[in-house]
Amino acid sequence: MSGKRKRVVLTIKDKLDIIKKLEDGGSSKQLAVIYGIGETTVRDIRKNKEKIITYASSSDSTSLLAKRKSMKPSMYEELDKAMLEWFNQQRAKGNPVSGPICAKRAEFFFYALGMDGDFNPSAGWLTRFKQRHSIREINIRNERLSGDETAVEDFCSNFRDYIERENLQPEQIYNADETGLFWKCLPSRTSVIKGKCTVPGHKSVEERVTIMCCANATGLHKLKLCVVGKAKKPRSFKSADTSNLPVSYFSQKGAWMDLSIFRQWFDKIFVPQVREHLRSKGLQEKAILLLDNSPTHPNENVLRSDDGQIFAKYLPPNVASLIQPLNQGVIATMKRNYRARLLQNNLEEGNDLRSFWKKLTLLDALYEIAMAWNLVKPVTISRAWKKILPTIEEKEGLDFDGEDISVAAIATILQHTKGLENVPTENIEKWLEVDSTEPGYEVLTDSEIIKRAQGQTDESSEEEEEEIELIPEKHINHAAALQWTENLLDYLEQQGDMILPDRLVIRKLRATIRNKQKMANSSQ
Repeated sequence: MSGKRKRVVLTIKDKLDIIKKLEDGGSSKQLAVIYGIGETTVRDIRKNKEKIITYASSSDSTSLLAKRKSMKPSMYEELDKAMLEWFNQQRAKGNPVSGPICAKRAEFFFYALGMDGDFNPSAGWLTRFKQRHSIREINIRNERLSGDETAVEDFCSNFRDYIERENLQPEQIYNADETGLFWKCLPSRTSVIKGKCTVPGHKSVEERVTIMCCANATGLHKLKLCVVGKAKKPRSFKSADTSNLPVSYFSQKGAWMDLSIFRQWFDKIFVPQVREHLRSKGLQEKAILLLDNSPTHPNENVLRSDDGQIFAKYLPPNVASLIQPLNQGVIATMKRNYRARLLQNNLEEGNDLRSFWKKLTLLDALYEIAMAWNLVKPVTISRAWKKILPTIEEKEGLDFDGEDISVAAIATILQHTKGLENVPTENIEKWLEVDSTEPGYEVLTDSEIIKRAQGQTDESSEEEEEEIELIPEKHINHAAALQWTENLLDYLEQQGDMILPDRLVIRKLRATIRNKQKMANSSQ
């Protein structure tokens, strides 16, 4: 008898499971024994981790990934990349997609990419394209992006049946959604420019980040905001530890959400925080995350906890814009809170517009947007789920109608803001909505899709990011921090209008610094 090991061909799903176990500290030797493969195979899987995850993330079917054993490339690999990018964007927007539309678009990309030979986008080609990327079907025909009430009713009815079968409570049902935020955009007396401030004599600067909100259907568990900026360490962060920020901060050269960041967020932030919340409520550690079809959201196969009890489910493309909870006024409320607080802070500090603009940093903005998210009431979130879960009971006594920041309230603040005294109501409304349609993912033009498929990258963007990241760190020792705290307390004690809680917070901070100093001295 030969001692040879029987050859085992792993499925894509097997490889995903091995990657997750490796990330959790599993050894190559142990996994080789469990799956009946060689250690070299496990090491190869580790080496090709990103390629495997990217492939699985773009797939549309759990069952197909459990059967597929290879990532066989297309004969026209560049065309395949372009078509997948285009298809994902169309699906995210809920645009009508059919076989003939796909064939026509494939023919366009074939010639735009300058590929040789004749290309016939036949039914056979379309079938193979779907199989390569585990796309269940392409049959979104003549469906309106908005107003499809029948599709909404069908989804909601099926979803309610599903959560009943899974025995899920509203506390265990979550939604996450991304949006762009022009954090340094101010209203103008003449017009509003996305991401730009039109202060006379000041150079216009574009400042944008992607923000992702996540909360459960009761509104009682709001996760920390996830923010994606351009630089790994923006200048304003200085020596701050990013783990201590009021948001979960990630970086990407275009400040967009991407597949890798979303997966990190799901595994390292969403799953642990949801487990902790459900334990505190005495509930089973089981939850569902409802998502739209953004190209940056990995496949359901990837978004699943190790035990399979915390997982993602997708809204149909043609109903997402109508019923996605966080998009039903929740994100808009958070942005209004943020912008109103910026103006109020400027007013309280007595700044003119130019000095306000100069002083505002990304770090300031992150603290303000975190506070704006905290100010969104649970009832605002729970009511946003009414189309999907109409049985959610609203708590009595919560004033929902009085929460929204009105244009009139903003106008009142602006009347006392130097440089913005006479901003028309129309401009205030435009300013409040300036980034309301900004997606959290990068929307590519046809020419950009072609460049990406050909492997061309924007080198200037990478160089710019590198330059931003080179920041000298400044170390502040315990003694200096303690002295500043003592000085601040002395100042507060001299101010008759300072309320007691302000002083108590600083005293608590002083005690914390003293303890840190003692521990540092004792360890020397």
